[in-house]
Formats: sequence, structure tokens, C-alpha cells
Amino acid sequence: MNLYFRFALLFLWRIGHCKRIDFLGTSKINYRVLPLDCDINLHLTNSRYPAFMDLARTYMIAEIGLMKQFLKNKWLPIVNAAEFTYIRDIKPFEKFTIETKIVGWDEKYFYIEHRIVTARGLHCIAHVRGVFVCRGKQVPIETLITAAGYTGDTPELPAEVVKWKQFLQLKKECNT
Repeated sequence: MNLYFRFALLFLWRIGHCKRIDFLGTSKINYRVLPLDCDINLHLTNSRYPAFMDLARTYMIAEIGLMKQFLKNKWLPIVNAAEFTYIRDIKPFEKFTIETKIVGWDEKYFYIEHRIVTARGLHCIAHVRGVFVCRGKQVPIETLITAAGYTGDTPELPAEVVKWKQFLQLKKECNT
């Protein structure tokens, strides 16, 4: 089962009724694990985490006030790389929250952190690196930051993201 129903619900209801957050604020969206989200081990299957995170990033874009501009300008998000650390499983019918925030950017990419939590604590932490494109060209980082109305300084990337960036560069160098 794909997440089309949840995606439609996100656009038809949640985005129209979301609160506004700061550009570097934390977006929070709640879900519940349904039986078709589970694998044979009777917990949320690993392949669902990135799918739910796609929905969470879409919601974050709406909460920071960029959804209308994204749709108008036909900006499309592209994930370049992702890394996940799974800490504990999430059981069927358990409620969970995805906390999503932009942790920084460089000359080419945005870096986003996701935390999946329940009443039992942290279950997964992930980092995603991505760009936004329009008609096959990358939308400049400055354009997106300006569109969001952000005028602050560029945040310093967390140490784990800096190390991950270095690892991604090493993989690229070793495989070209």
C-alpha cells in the first residue's frame, strides 16, 4: 500500500490548516502505524520511514509558508542522499510524531533532520540532503531562503552532518 491516501489528506486538509513556523523551526506531524505499514515482524517496516518523511518534509514546506510559491513556481524537491539510524521499533496502531527541521545548508544543498518519536521515546533519527529544481535546473539556495523571508545567519551544520557530508564526498571520490 502506498501512502497516496495520506498524501491526499495532507494536501486536502492538513496543509490548509497548518500553523506557521519559523524557517529554522521544528515542524511536527502525527501519524499512526496501520497494519499495512507493518512487515512480517509486526512493526513499522523500514521502507515506510522514508515515505513518512517525504510527507513530513512536504508539511514542513507548508508550515514555513512556502507551499504556494512551490506550487506557483513549480519547484520540485529532490533528495540527493539520506542516512537513517533506527533505535527501536514502532508497533501496530502506535501513534508517532515526525519532527522535521532544516539544520543548515551549503552552496548546493539543504540538510534536513527528521526525528520519529512516540510516548516511548526516540525511534529513528535521519538526515536528508536535497535540492529544489525547476524545469531541470536547480533553484538557487538564496532564492528559497529569500522566498521564506529568512534574514538570519546560515546556521552551523551539526557535527554529525559535517561528518556525513565528508563521507558522501569520499564515496563519490572512490567511485568515479
